[in-house]
Amino acid sequence: MGAVLSAFMVLFYLGIGIFLIFIFDSSLSTLGRPVLVIFGAVCLFYGVYRAYTSYIKIRDLFFKPDNEEDE
Repeated sequence: MGAVLSAFMVLFYLGIGIFLIFIFDSSLSTLGRPVLVIFGAVCLFYGVYRAYTSYIKIRDLFFKPDNEEDE
């Protein structure tokens, strides 16, 4: 369950980062454009980090062979 939630959070962070950098109009906010770009970049980098850790977690849970023998 945690791996699936983590995958959805990756999409959320990447989406927020892309939205803040490329789509959001800074005239609608009291924050300046540089602040939005910096926060968007942080969201993108964190989304990439979460994607990597989610990939490792999902790979370990579902695709690694068990080394233990059933007795």
